[in-house]
Amino acid sequence: MDQIWIYADESCLGNQFSDRSNPGGAAGLIEYWRAGRWVRRDYWSSESDTTNNRMALCSAIRGLQALRRPCRVTFISDSQYLIRGMNEWVESWQRRGWKRKGGDIENLELWQELVQTTARHHAVWQWVRGHAGHPQNEYANFLATRAARELGDSAGLVTSGFEAWLERERDERERYFDFNEHAPPSDRE
Repeated sequence: MDQIWIYADESCLGNQFSDRSNPGGAAGLIEYWRAGRWVRRDYWSSESDTTNNRMALCSAIRGLQALRRPCRVTFISDSQYLIRGMNEWVESWQRRGWKRKGGDIENLELWQELVQTTARHHAVWQWVRGHAGHPQNEYANFLATRAARELGDSAGLVTSGFEAWLERERDERERYFDFNEHAPPSDRE
């Protein structure tokens, strides 16, 4: 099985307003090591009226659906809702017939779709603090926010703009100079 890393994020614009729609975006950066270098692909989608939690689930579903064959996936997100859900809650919800102690499960159809989509992969779910200087997470946030603002959709995987974004961040904002790309631990000599 190939080892894949997915860095995903979500955005929902206008959550503070109750009298208008809240456009949202879901996005991710997929990375894998091939022939001595990182290969990267991006994806994003949007909804015209949504929530952060819904977009977090969509970011995972879209990313995992984009993989053409079963993979070992390390899925990284700053959404505690998503990560805790997959690591702590889903198993007990399934045992209870997709019920939880406190009532109905919010976004039930998306949780069920995510569990079904994840089943063909060996996935590890990791949380990373958002907006804390993690380049891949910040880039996924950039993609998700742009998708929400423009109501865009990548219609599948596209060549990543991560390297160009990283260069702009270094030039314009003078950050991420400490980000160095190395082979994954299993590929190092």
